[in-house]
Amino acid sequence: MTPPLAPPGRAPAPHPTPSAARAAAAPDPHTLAARYGLTVSGARPSPGQYTRHLWARRHFITAFASARATAAYTSARLGQMWQVLTPLLNAGVYYLIFGELLNTRHGIADYVPYLCTGIFIFIFTQSTVLAGTRAISGNLGLVRALHFPRASLPIALTLVQLQQLLFSMGVLAGIVLLCGVPLTWHWLLLVPALALQTLFNAGLALIMARIGARSTDTAQLMPFVLRTWMYASGVFYDLSALTRHAPDAVAAALNCNPAFIYTGLARYALIDSVRSGGLPPHVWPLALGWALVAGVGGYIFFWKAEEEYGRG
Repeated sequence: MTPPLAPPGRAPAPHPTPSAARAAAAPDPHTLAARYGLTVSGARPSPGQYTRHLWARRHFITAFASARATAAYTSARLGQMWQVLTPLLNAGVYYLIFGELLNTRHGIADYVPYLCTGIFIFIFTQSTVLAGTRAISGNLGLVRALHFPRASLPIALTLVQLQQLLFSMGVLAGIVLLCGVPLTWHWLLLVPALALQTLFNAGLALIMARIGARSTDTAQLMPFVLRTWMYASGVFYDLSALTRHAPDAVAAALNCNPAFIYTGLARYALIDSVRSGGLPPHVWPLALGWALVAGVGGYIFFWKAEEEYGRG
């Protein structure tokens, strides 16, 4: 039997191929994904979901931080003692150069506690920033092998530096008391001051982790930037003596320096000779503002590149 002829003037309709027929019958991939709860691999979650995922990994973060803190000095004979010896040796060197040779201790009561407090507090920020710069680039094997919120790494490294600071604070308390500074209720102010500084440092670590993941040269540049920041933060001298005679714009910029704010609060808490008049105006609102700006801003800045870490 012959197939029916097409009407005059019209071409016969082509027969669909098997592959085209299967494609026409297959449902839309987006429909299938929605039906079975599938998501795009490596897609960036919303900030709320990201925060929940991060909270779910809190035990991993604390365990990772403890392991890194323990392993930091395992190859050294003195081990964890270097957590205390490093800032003490820095304090000794800076006292010799700035306190004796340059005589910056002139006019500062309790200069040794003043200097040690500034060094211990600033090193907390300095070490956190340097560790955050290498948080992603230094852990690429872990980032590429496991799926977890990448913010876990800079946050864990911030906790490592916080553990080292708390270990060192016992030594700092001993130095302050041995120098004749009395123990007062002002010491309790150190708790909120360190809490705000920790949030500020975590934000900086998140910011530098994203920048360091894109440019590994950042790790080589940051020590010079941090050293300049330290010299401008009154770690070795009384910055308020400089701001009193500086132009208004310069004085405002120096007084808003977060490193100056957090070291000033720590000195005010520990040393009774440091009066509130030597602190920047509105010091507690400034400390809270810097903590929120750096903490929340750094978190959002890091989250926006979540799907890019470990690629390339």
